[in-house]
Amino acid sequence: MAKFGLALVMILVIQGFVSFSEAQLKMGFYDQTCPYAEKIVEDVVNQHIHNAPSLAAGLIRMHFHDCFVRGCDGSILINATSSNQQVEKLAPPNLTVRGFDFIDKVKSALESKCPGIVSCADIITLATRDSIVAIGGPTWNVPTGRRDGRISNFAEARNNIPPPFGNFTTLITLFGNQGLDVKDLVLLSGAHTIGVSHCSSFSNRLFNFTGVGDQDPSMDSEYVDNLKSQRCLSLADNTTTVEMDPGSRNTFDLSYYRLVLKRRGLFESDAALTMNPAALAQVKRFAGGSEQEFFAEFSKSMEKMGRIGVKTGSDGEIRRTCAFVN
Repeated sequence: MAKFGLALVMILVIQGFVSFSEAQLKMGFYDQTCPYAEKIVEDVVNQHIHNAPSLAAGLIRMHFHDCFVRGCDGSILINATSSNQQVEKLAPPNLTVRGFDFIDKVKSALESKCPGIVSCADIITLATRDSIVAIGGPTWNVPTGRRDGRISNFAEARNNIPPPFGNFTTLITLFGNQGLDVKDLVLLSGAHTIGVSHCSSFSNRLFNFTGVGDQDPSMDSEYVDNLKSQRCLSLADNTTTVEMDPGSRNTFDLSYYRLVLKRRGLFESDAALTMNPAALAQVKRFAGGSEQEFFAEFSKSMEKMGRIGVKTGSDGEIRRTCAFVN
């Protein structure tokens, strides 16, 4: 009985700690310590986004990749400090991630006003939201108070970030590991409505799908022919980029879902959304629905993703420079 009582106390203590930790992530976390923090982030975004609208796609991808490895803790930003250090940034899924210099710009602006106050993890989250809004996409609440992680691990990035060649089982497993469900998978995949991809992320579908010089039968053959003749000319091409949502790569809209239904998603992971009845039903709903409804639901999934594994309270640190642990 005594053991049971002790176990119950331990459970309550743990629950209390979790609740306390979650309470640290809140709207307006910096209102007292750095009142203009969120305005500073927004201003820097707005100064740059209209000259470089592709920044929005880069930042939302960075945010996604960061949160899937040790939670949303800015660990994707950490540079190696020795030749044998293997950090997230060097892992295959992150070699084409862009926006690191921009995050440094925002951090510098904040440090000049409120040194040592605003975390790099919060900067990624806020800048992502503000950049999507700036190109006409949805907005969402960003509670702040995240602290920065001290560990960045190559293998964890390689193993935990959903790959463009993932099938449905792989995708839902990796999303499920982060507390995300089928609906979140479909909604967050909707971010492919903006940005570009390197040919190397999907060229096997065009030239060598099963290793015998064939193409992926789940991909529209006319689209394949066009990509092979106009854009990705060989399996070895790893520099050419292709719009993920041709014709509106800087517009946050519903056309991604319509392309997926036409078998014109670039990635195997896009096609995978049609291989599961529940996911396919969601794709069809968004493809035929209103932009307003999609924006509202996308925002909920982004808020949910932004809470994955956050470090708060006394956990982690506030990095002085985003690329290096203090």
